[in-house]
Amino acid sequence: MTTHLVEVAREIADEVLFPAALDVDATGKIPEGHWHALADAGLYGIAVPHELGGPGLEFADLVAILEAIAGGCLATAFTWIQHHGMLAALSASQNTALRDALVPALAAGRTKGGVAFAGAVPVPPRMRAERVDGGWRMSGHAPFVSGWGVIDVLQVSAGDVDTGDIVAGIVPAEPAPGITGVTRQSLFVADGTETVSLDVDGLVIPDERIVSRVTRAQFMANQNFGSRLNGTLPIGLVLRSATLLDAVGRTGEARALRADADAVRARLDAGLGDSALLLEARADGAELAVRAAATVVVSDGGQALLRASPAQLLASFATFTLVAASRPELKQSLVQRFSHRRG
Repeated sequence: MTTHLVEVAREIADEVLFPAALDVDATGKIPEGHWHALADAGLYGIAVPHELGGPGLEFADLVAILEAIAGGCLATAFTWIQHHGMLAALSASQNTALRDALVPALAAGRTKGGVAFAGAVPVPPRMRAERVDGGWRMSGHAPFVSGWGVIDVLQVSAGDVDTGDIVAGIVPAEPAPGITGVTRQSLFVADGTETVSLDVDGLVIPDERIVSRVTRAQFMANQNFGSRLNGTLPIGLVLRSATLLDAVGRTGEARALRADADAVRARLDAGLGDSALLLEARADGAELAVRAAATVVVSDGGQALLRASPAQLLASFATFTLVAASRPELKQSLVQRFSHRRG
């Protein structure tokens, strides 16, 4: 079962996503067919454990699937990967009624999910939660929310103004009472992610829609899983770069990049229990993606400057992985690496 899903993901990436990636980048629109292909293949439910009706994937298979999709179309992958962060949190929720009500449709891709975590990460948080009768009132700002207009439900995380705990709840992904502003963020690459910023003032989420309430320490530890998933994006680009190099006879260079990707993947896995190690490994991955894309650009020569060239698209995608889903420690590591200033 698991090997089959990995192979299906690679087939979709090669035959559906990558051939359309240049058009997606040019138009800023992801075809509905992409979402249908992923849903029909059973790839929306890969984060669901076996006991809840999911495939119960080994972690290595989950990673391989995400890497494959990232190497097909980064805009599609980044939007779709948010769904799995939400689904993993919901699958582990103690709110079993909410879990049981939402997981089946989410796992099938009939309902698509997104997340707004970033507002809860800073201290003090950009998104604040206040206890009210029967629920929580949230106010603040979520700077980057991907998939607006694609996703159906959104998991919003906020810091409790009284305790500092992090509260997460699920709301419809649409303008509603309490969501006071939706501002489209125009991106120079992966604009098809349909990314917006949200302003929230008095968004009330009833207790029956609350996914979790955890300490900040627990929340940040849980973020390691999502951060590890985001680490699949640059590796997917490296593997796609290697495939393109193979196609023009540069098999030695392709083999070297795959070996480097294997080494970074191992460091990412080792960092699951250590956020500092994980962020360093994510920096390794982003740096490798830039180098891999540059290899394809140089190999292609002047043709790589054409908008119709996959090489320029990979170079843009690699830039995206330098800053998407980042953290201050990751940013500092990459600044030091690219300026040749270590430590």
